[in-house]
Amino acid sequence: MTRESMEWSVVGHDILRLDGPAKVRGAQRYLADMEFPGALHLALARSTHPHANILRVDTHAASGVPGVKAGFTGEDLLAVDGVRPCYGPAFRDQPILAFGKVRYAGEPIAAVAAESLEAAEEAAALIEAEYEELPHVQDPLEAARPGAPLLHDSLEPAGAFADLMALKGRPGTNICTHYKQRHGDAEKALAEADHVFEDTYTCPPVSHAHLEPHGTAACFEPGGRLIVHTTSQTPYFVRGDLAAIFGLALADVRVIVPPLGGSYGGKIYDKLEPLTCLMAKVTGRPVQLHLTREEVFYTSSRHGAATKIWTGIKDGKITARKVEVYYDAGTYAEIGPRIAQKTGSTAPGPYKFPNVSVDAFCVYTNKTPSGPLRGFGVPQLAIAYETHMNKAAAYLEKDPVALRREYVLEEGDLYSTGSPVTSIGLRACLDSVSRLMEKTSESRPAPNRGPAPTLEKHIARGRGIALAIKSVIAPSISNAIVELNSDGSAIVRSATVEMGQGATTVFAQIAAEELGLDVNKVRVTTPDTDQSPYDTLTAGSRSTYHMGNAIIGAARQVREKLLETASEALEIPSEELALREGRVFSRSLPERAMTIPEIFIKRFGAPGTTLTGEGTFQGHAVKADPETGQTPRMTEHWFAGASGAEVEVDTETGFVKVIRLISSADVGRAINPRHCIEQVQGAAAMTLGFTLFESMRIEDGRLVNGSFLEYPLTAFEDIPREFITDIVENPIESGPYGARGVGETGTIALKPAIVNAIHDAVGIWLDDMPITPEKVLRAMREATVAEPGKKTSGAEPGGESPK
Repeated sequence: MTRESMEWSVVGHDILRLDGPAKVRGAQRYLADMEFPGALHLALARSTHPHANILRVDTHAASGVPGVKAGFTGEDLLAVDGVRPCYGPAFRDQPILAFGKVRYAGEPIAAVAAESLEAAEEAAALIEAEYEELPHVQDPLEAARPGAPLLHDSLEPAGAFADLMALKGRPGTNICTHYKQRHGDAEKALAEADHVFEDTYTCPPVSHAHLEPHGTAACFEPGGRLIVHTTSQTPYFVRGDLAAIFGLALADVRVIVPPLGGSYGGKIYDKLEPLTCLMAKVTGRPVQLHLTREEVFYTSSRHGAATKIWTGIKDGKITARKVEVYYDAGTYAEIGPRIAQKTGSTAPGPYKFPNVSVDAFCVYTNKTPSGPLRGFGVPQLAIAYETHMNKAAAYLEKDPVALRREYVLEEGDLYSTGSPVTSIGLRACLDSVSRLMEKTSESRPAPNRGPAPTLEKHIARGRGIALAIKSVIAPSISNAIVELNSDGSAIVRSATVEMGQGATTVFAQIAAEELGLDVNKVRVTTPDTDQSPYDTLTAGSRSTYHMGNAIIGAARQVREKLLETASEALEIPSEELALREGRVFSRSLPERAMTIPEIFIKRFGAPGTTLTGEGTFQGHAVKADPETGQTPRMTEHWFAGASGAEVEVDTETGFVKVIRLISSADVGRAINPRHCIEQVQGAAAMTLGFTLFESMRIEDGRLVNGSFLEYPLTAFEDIPREFITDIVENPIESGPYGARGVGETGTIALKPAIVNAIHDAVGIWLDDMPITPEKVLRAMREATVAEPGKKTSGAEPGGESPK
């Protein structure tokens, strides 16, 4: 019997979250709960203009506030020897403090360090600045045009990641990245098509809205070593960048990350760390900086996007798909170039089309810097290609699900990049949502365009489905150390950040399974670059797959040592031994056994020792041709997700209520099924807000709803009455026990499912997110004007009926 054929005792079971009790009781300590003796408090002064030359920043009045130890500006920064003034993961384009000019309203222009937070805030409010205003640009399409106000005169590539080494930007423009993909001849196919659908879809920047704001505390030890406590998803990147900024050896920078109170991509790469460490250097004191909620809105957002899409149909077949997507980077590139490249590569959608053309741009605008948010740019794209699939289905008089089945990628198909598609459950996810949409409708009237018999006349009901694909970040590396103690308890050392996704529990399950332990006897450490081995980042749903594989590798080294010693002592070949419940025993004679403490005594002659294993896992990708995007391996593996939505539209107010939501996600193999369901549902609930009401509103270059008083979030009353999640288990051979990540699959297809459902209900297409009542009413009026006499609600049958 092979190891894989045995029934798992921990993996595949609904283990309750190991960090749950502490969080429920309020005992979990976050960064803001920690005390840093003698630390100064920082407060920031920010720009009031979206684009302007800095003429003067005066800290004189601020320095006179009792308790203030330092006031520091961008010009002061340039005078500090041995400090690199700019940072960034793609380009070194973001200054620690603005100097020369400001590029967005809310950009830090000065910092104040004081003995108390109150003194720091009072002093920061007294800082005066004079500006020479410059033209600003908010729209990414406008920013990409020649002659648009230029944000950066030159760009310095950071060289921090293998997949971004070739970045150059486009000098003299606001375009910092241009990804291309060519398959067949899309232009020719569109020119020869019987019909071409052409649309532009827009999504605004939105806030990550993590419950815990950003925070960092830092100090330089007497010997010059830098110690940093911070809320980051990327402790090792932060360590490396701080070492480069301050001219230190990697060993002289220690980064410690406690559990995070949410992140969703908002705490990735450098945020507060360069500035906090700079102020620790210039004051010679420990310092700490904790943002207010309003300041979080000025720190990071999800990329807005404008997607132009063309779909060509000839002789009853979809023959071409062309996409141009413009990701709104905001003022600084952050990781936008990777989103343009990685996500732009999936712009055609999860389908086989003979002719494809993709151009994906990352564009600077005078707005809050953008970063990744759950889905890594895919939801902004999926709304375009999945709405077009429904439009094509209507034109071809085909069922929308049937049309998707006709073109969906199957195992072994080549994607439009030339990469084979393997271990992907697209069809299974689509079939799951279709089946559940029908099954849960049996107790109610079939959906019709217009009101169902039990609805008020002004309420129209409709259904929609959508399918999407995402690729995992590659290349990337994860390392793990597993230590087994002589009493049968174990420690997993990992730099993966626990931020609410349940990584701590899943990693403990994996180690417990491999070592035959109760899951409660496994402790997973929090990231500390002095104690935890390297991990590229905690993002992109990569941790279960990458770190999970590394933990298996480390744990199996320990396991082999246990079996080796037990085999010698029991005189039984190791391949005939099993390890369960803290003991090694003969598969054929279970009474012949040794406990883990007994094995340690046999191996070392004394208790108190440890067995240690180290594991490394590296995901691979092959660099794509820069002109065609063609590559034999564009990613390590794929994610597949489908969504179904049923909505009620009030034709008098335009209000949209999602009454039923179904999500299906290919999880590979569910290490913890309950956690998988919770992750998919959480992603879907979050995306409801992005679809229906969330938007960072910019007026005249300034954010006007930068607090939770003006920025709406998904509430319990917005959650559908029926909220169904189905996990599809399509094991991936290279994954830990066949598993892959699942944190984003609930978000990637939801927006277009709702858009398609609204069309089913009232016959309108919406292309600008979020779907506010005003936009619904406007579209209904425009549809009536365009087609006089057309009904936007009624009792005639028609609606989308997944089969």
